[in-house]
Amino acid sequence: RLQTVGHMYRHFLEMVEDKFSADTVDTIIEEADPPSGGAYTAVGTYDFAEMASLVTELSRTTGVGLPELLKTFGYHMAGRFEAMYPDYFAEYTSVFDFLPTVEDRIHIDVRKLYPDAELPTMICEMKENGDFTLNYQSSRPLADFAEGLISGCADYYKEQVTISKIDRSQDGATDVEFTLRKT
Repeated sequence: RLQTVGHMYRHFLEMVEDKFSADTVDTIIEEADPPSGGAYTAVGTYDFAEMASLVTELSRTTGVGLPELLKTFGYHMAGRFEAMYPDYFAEYTSVFDFLPTVEDRIHIDVRKLYPDAELPTMICEMKENGDFTLNYQSSRPLADFAEGLISGCADYYKEQVTISKIDRSQDGATDVEFTLRKT
């Protein structure tokens, strides 16, 4: 069973309220009927199926497609991470310097706090032509969420980038290569 950290649920519901309404939050919780009852603690871990059912219900309720909702949530989380960890973001001056630290620093810290959390693998490389690639591998279908996070981080550093992706996912495993290019 794939586990997701509770603060992600809390921030998801916050994003739903901000972008849609408190009534929408109530509706998706009622319709999805998650085992937790929609009560999430920041330090708890919950079955990823709950998040999937909430996002699916949000799409059904609002008519907004799943990819767009996941990108919006990823962008929202970039802002939340910036607010929660401003010193960490301030250590870097570019999204191209920041993103490689996620795997080697942030994910290590998250695993210490939440040993049951299932985190993606992110392999970054700066190419000779100036392109930056980030290979995102996960047991969950959250490449669109990752794209929103990347976009939010680029905006934080006030960098104009285009993001393209090649999806090599198969057999339920996500494997997407993002290419970032300064514009």
